[in-house]
Amino acid sequence: MNSLHFRAVEGFKQSFIRSEDRFQSFCNKIFAGWDFCITDEHAAAMKHSSLQYELKTDLDEERIKQKIAERTQKEKFQIYLRRAFLNLLVLLILAACFYCIYRTTVYSQQFHYTQTNDGSFTFDLIVQYLPSIVITAANFITPLLFEYIIAFEDYSPAFEIKFMLLRSVFVRLANIIVLLLSLWSQITTCNGGECKPCGYNHKSYPCWETRIGQEMYKLMIFDLIIIGAVTLFVEFPRKLLVTFCSFPPFTWWGQQQFSVPQNVLEIVYGQTICWIGTFYSPLLPGIATIKYFAIFYIKKVSLMANCQPSTRPFRASSSNFFFLAVLLIGLPLACVPILFSIAIISSSKSCGPFSKFNTTWEIIPTTINSFPVGLQKLLYGLGSEIFAVPFFIIVCLILFYLVALSTAHKRVVVQLRDQLAMQGRDKQYLIRKLTRESVIAKKRLAMANAEIQ
Repeated sequence: MNSLHFRAVEGFKQSFIRSEDRFQSFCNKIFAGWDFCITDEHAAAMKHSSLQYELKTDLDEERIKQKIAERTQKEKFQIYLRRAFLNLLVLLILAACFYCIYRTTVYSQQFHYTQTNDGSFTFDLIVQYLPSIVITAANFITPLLFEYIIAFEDYSPAFEIKFMLLRSVFVRLANIIVLLLSLWSQITTCNGGECKPCGYNHKSYPCWETRIGQEMYKLMIFDLIIIGAVTLFVEFPRKLLVTFCSFPPFTWWGQQQFSVPQNVLEIVYGQTICWIGTFYSPLLPGIATIKYFAIFYIKKVSLMANCQPSTRPFRASSSNFFFLAVLLIGLPLACVPILFSIAIISSSKSCGPFSKFNTTWEIIPTTINSFPVGLQKLLYGLGSEIFAVPFFIIVCLILFYLVALSTAHKRVVVQLRDQLAMQGRDKQYLIRKLTRESVIAKKRLAMANAEIQ
């Protein structure tokens, strides 16, 4: 996790430096972007294509920025009004997704505890996996809708990709939160005084931790099934139709484009599910490891056989920080519900290693009280205000020092840039002076040759 933080900070510095001066970015790519250690012809072609692609992306962004700067007040008002309407439409789509997840979760949980043996196995299985089906369908459909909607909002290419990814991230992570809230509303809600003996709905959920672990397991397995099914039954037939059918609808449709951002977000989504489910299902990380080994080879085969490069400009170097930031957002998002269940909700009395405690958190002070007296005093001292207040003050001082140091470094960078600009002007002046002197010398030489003749 420390390496993840360092990589995120390094990516932020690189994106911050790149955003400071676009002209400097052009110069670096044109005059210093080539790697002279490349000796393989195929690697050289790939590097050439990469540089060309990055320059094309930069020029497209500059063209869009110039177009935005030339807008009139009327055009700006129309665009803002259109964006407000489209964002309202996005909120309605999100509300519909959340409501469907809540209703299907409640129905699935109630059906699980009220079903009889008269129903068919297929129907029972579908109802049990109904929340996972709805969540996976929402994760699959909403990004397509957002991609269609954002085309009318008239953003710059870089901001358009990031804004669409933010919407997709919010949908995926919020769907998990809605599922957990729906489960906890069923776990902690009772009719009458049924919750008083145990603090939760012990009749319907004697082992509520197991139920949450099962839902996370269902999400992970169904996500793998959907990825494999889309590759086998959508992308592969599309490749065959485009390759072997010359009819206009199929030629216009084209091959499937491999979208790097969406595939990265699928990994972030699966990682968040794994983090949440690890506490309730300790074997879930092993299942996730096997799952992502399978997904890697599925995506590799699909990329090589079924897909073509995306036509949408995408700057991978500047988006590394964005992906790592999303992954870091998923970590506290996974920790909050786990901490809530550990500290607030009563642990199940029918199963689990915490059945003897009112809450899962009680095992920590109980374990500390079994330590030697000296170690107990040390741990309680670290958790007391006597240690927390000085520690907080020291952290604030360190942060203040780092902010002041960053400000000083930024001032030095500005001064160095001004110095480089002055040196550039001095060189231009010397070049003009040398050019003028060389022209005068040529004229004098020509006049001397004329006099000699």
